[in-house]
Amino acid sequence: MPFDTIIRGGTVATAADTFACDVAIRDGRIVALGHDLGAADTIIDATDRLVLPGGIDSHVHFAQPSGDGIVMADGFATGTRSAAFGGNTTVLPFCLQEKGQTLREALRNYHAKAEGECHVDVAFHLIVTDPTEQVLGQELPALVQDGYTSLKVFMTYEGMALSDGELLETMAVARETGAVLMVHAENFDAIRFLTDRLERAGNTAPRFHATSRPIPVEREATHRAISLSELIDVPIMIVHVSNRGAMEEIRRARQRGLNVMGETCPQYLVLTEKDLDQLNMEGAKYVCSPPPRDVDSQQACWEGLQQNVFSVFSSDHCPFRYDDPQGKLTPKGRTSFRWVPNGIPGVATRLPILFSEGVVKGRIDLNAFVALTATNHAKIYGLYPRKGTIAVGSDADIALWDPKRKVTIRHDLIHDDSDYTPYEGLDVTGWPVLTMVRGRVVVDDGVLVGAKGHGAYLQRTQPPAHPGAAQP
Repeated sequence: MPFDTIIRGGTVATAADTFACDVAIRDGRIVALGHDLGAADTIIDATDRLVLPGGIDSHVHFAQPSGDGIVMADGFATGTRSAAFGGNTTVLPFCLQEKGQTLREALRNYHAKAEGECHVDVAFHLIVTDPTEQVLGQELPALVQDGYTSLKVFMTYEGMALSDGELLETMAVARETGAVLMVHAENFDAIRFLTDRLERAGNTAPRFHATSRPIPVEREATHRAISLSELIDVPIMIVHVSNRGAMEEIRRARQRGLNVMGETCPQYLVLTEKDLDQLNMEGAKYVCSPPPRDVDSQQACWEGLQQNVFSVFSSDHCPFRYDDPQGKLTPKGRTSFRWVPNGIPGVATRLPILFSEGVVKGRIDLNAFVALTATNHAKIYGLYPRKGTIAVGSDADIALWDPKRKVTIRHDLIHDDSDYTPYEGLDVTGWPVLTMVRGRVVVDDGVLVGAKGHGAYLQRTQPPAHPGAAQP
């Protein structure tokens, strides 16, 4: 029986190995690896190309409620389209529980937004903002058993920050059910205190967003989150780590044998707080939390990636349009950085930035790139080995890369529904030239060829047995 597709003549890389090999696909799965595999309906020539597992971005925000008068730029159609252009085949966005809302109601609404809209596969994390007795005692355990095996909690933001007691109660449920707990670690009271002082002094421009969230705010919250998780003996993932202090807290915890994982993002490798200091409101384009830091912080984040302190590299894609009163230029945002929508787009640029700055410049090797951008995500969040590797039986989620292609990042290459990229003008070497999801080509040489709706929701039927298993 002929195969549906053979990818021929490329160099295959996984988290463990790199080898010359052809890849045969049938019915959306990889069914053979080797040479002289025979006939196929379609032959894809991968000469001089890298054949990599499609990227998994486990930290993206699509179609998320963002406050009165604020609208997130990307829904599922445009967000997953942009992901595909960036070599990603699976994304994990967040389903936000609003105050007074049940988790099931939030999920029902979020599934409706995603239904029939996706270009790549998706699975949802839950955001718990209202941990009532019913939510923690009934809803959350049942939902974990239904396959919603990861949740996120916040230590900052009005209406979202949980108290230490609420964090402990939520951690206890995560431990009992086997769910993976993600933590946004910043000290809410410290940020509020500093923001109030800055505003009273008339320091309201976007650049003061970074001043209001200095490194100690993140370092303290990271230490506290780790300490609370140690009390409960629950694995946690500290997300979007931006600096040396927080990175070292995670390193020390891991050295003590705690199952603490870390994540960092492109903005902490190539942006700094100086990017927020621009004329008029241009600095608002770079407002995200935690904010970009300084050169030493960039180096610390590289060390975290190189030394396995960080398990995953995600985008924290949280897109708002710039030139839009429902986006970064909201009228209230002109009065103070406090009101500028928090987040930047980046799902399409995550992989090229890490490939260029990491692999091409010799900071990490190709196998570490695959682990940090695909394999570890799949292992930690219960999708492996269906996702995150190139192996017989795995989904044919594949990105072909031209490792020598030189590209200057421009917004018109991104294909999201924002109106800018914070990485405009950044020169990179290495670019995904074909993205395949379950055997079907979605993007081919910068052209969208896959139909909306091919992307499927991924049912994670069992909680991951040991989230830390992804650690090298």
